[in-house]
Amino acid sequence: MNEMPLARPELQGGFGMVSSTHWLASQCGMSVLERGGNAFDAAAASAFVLQVVEPHLNGIGGDVPILGWDSTSRSSFVLCGQGPAPQAAKIEVFRELGLDAIPGSGFLAACVPGAFGAWIRLVRDYGTISLREVLDYAVYYARSGFVCLPKISETIGSVTQLFLEHWTSCRDLWLDGGAAPRPGTTLRNPALADTLDRIIEQAEASSTSREGQLDAALDVFYRGFVAEAITDYVSSTPVLDSSGGRHTGLLSGDDLANWSPTYEDPVSLDYHGNTVLKPGAWSQGPVFLQQLALLKGWDLTACEPASAEFVHIVTECAKLAFADREAHYGDPAFSPIDIESFLTESYNAERRALVTDRADTGPLRPGSPDGRPLILPADSFTSAGASSAGLGEPTFGSVDEGRGDTCHVDVVDRWGNMVAATPSGGWLQSSPAIPGLGFALGTRAQMFWLSHEHPNGLAPGKRPRTTLSPTMMLRGDDPYLAFGTPGGDTQDQCSLVFLLRHLHHGMNLQQAIESPAFFTSHFPSSFFPRERTPGGLTLEGRFDERVIDDLRDRGHQVHVGDPWSIGRLSAVSRTPDGTLRAAANPRGAQGYAVGR
Repeated sequence: MNEMPLARPELQGGFGMVSSTHWLASQCGMSVLERGGNAFDAAAASAFVLQVVEPHLNGIGGDVPILGWDSTSRSSFVLCGQGPAPQAAKIEVFRELGLDAIPGSGFLAACVPGAFGAWIRLVRDYGTISLREVLDYAVYYARSGFVCLPKISETIGSVTQLFLEHWTSCRDLWLDGGAAPRPGTTLRNPALADTLDRIIEQAEASSTSREGQLDAALDVFYRGFVAEAITDYVSSTPVLDSSGGRHTGLLSGDDLANWSPTYEDPVSLDYHGNTVLKPGAWSQGPVFLQQLALLKGWDLTACEPASAEFVHIVTECAKLAFADREAHYGDPAFSPIDIESFLTESYNAERRALVTDRADTGPLRPGSPDGRPLILPADSFTSAGASSAGLGEPTFGSVDEGRGDTCHVDVVDRWGNMVAATPSGGWLQSSPAIPGLGFALGTRAQMFWLSHEHPNGLAPGKRPRTTLSPTMMLRGDDPYLAFGTPGGDTQDQCSLVFLLRHLHHGMNLQQAIESPAFFTSHFPSSFFPRERTPGGLTLEGRFDERVIDDLRDRGHQVHVGDPWSIGRLSAVSRTPDGTLRAAANPRGAQGYAVGR
């Protein structure tokens, strides 16, 4: 690896730290902390700003898993903002439509939008500020405007004809004279500003208390005018989707009215004296823990952090862990799974024996520690064709960037509260904007398999197995680190490499973020059209040529990407003496950490 000076400093202070994938969101979160709000308030305000300023990567109609540490109760929690499939979403419905996969765009793939509910619930239960205070920043940028980043322009450009010819509700919202807006110009979303203002006004009219107004906002969104506009349009408007056909959606008013975000305990693993926390198997979170459990068998501290040996070991363990994800993960409420059995030393010793000096380029090799049958969908090894109606994931960039993308935010405050969250879904290119509301619905149902037997098979009311996967780590009984990244299936690979380099190689947060990254595409993508590259390994171009040659000699199907192209990590930390730190990814010149 060619050593390079850091592009950003690691921040240090004692008051508060916010790190996210967009500087405006980070600064707004810091503003909340400066005004006396806590980490939960700041994270929510930042997230609503992300919905405005990164509309190609997330939206109010999307979803989010939130990991939190509450300093008052000294406990951790997961708040699930992943909405379930509609009650009408049955495998037979898709078969009758002639579909063998759920489209990656349009209304058929829409689940209940969970992001709004999760963030408002978080502020109600753990925050201190009012509804108006948490939404005001987002309203300001939606109405006054924000800069059009190159990726926003590129994304809109890729679907301009789709907007002009088919998704006409997006035309006035995102096009400038029938073309994609130019980078550097000002974008506005007055319809979204009006929607948020109307929610605030109706909530304030219904209650004078902070909690009452937040509860009322949930009611307005899921049972009031927002829900009515969504269900009326989705049920009556056939739209072109990535199957090449036109379909109305399955989401109903009852689906929205009967849903609410839920709390659960994180799943965890002890790794070298640290307790790593993740969401459950309705996310891909446990795959992070499985990789760590496998990697306990190697002395990674003795490996150079950008060596062929390090990349090979980490990649081969990822292939085994993600194979288990493909065979076993799904909504535990429908397909119970004993995650602890996948983390035992006996199971992982057995799995480690499959790792050799050669790259695995064959079929997936899942295990079965609890004796459950191995179920891999028949089409998990093939690629379906995608139409011109948009792909199933938000990133329209090159293979260098990995499959999928989204947003991330981390916050720690002076009281020791900590949040890590990965908002996603509801991308401007995911489905037609709901007229009058200024936002689109997510397409998370594309992650289901049309299989009654598979743990991630479609069923009414079931959560799709999402790729969204924030991470938190404790040292003893204290929260130490919160981090995460966009990147679809690569999230729990890029985040893993960050943590390993921090723990084993003594890198500070910023050094670990900026070090050259890599990922494997050996397993099927979670996004339509579910492509897979057996033995595929993508490296940033900063790796030494000798390392690249060594990996090719081991049998890896190596693709060398741009030097700064993989992952968009954010991180914050806190040590027992109250020292706070933060770091953010310089790739794309967009993510920033702020704090003091």
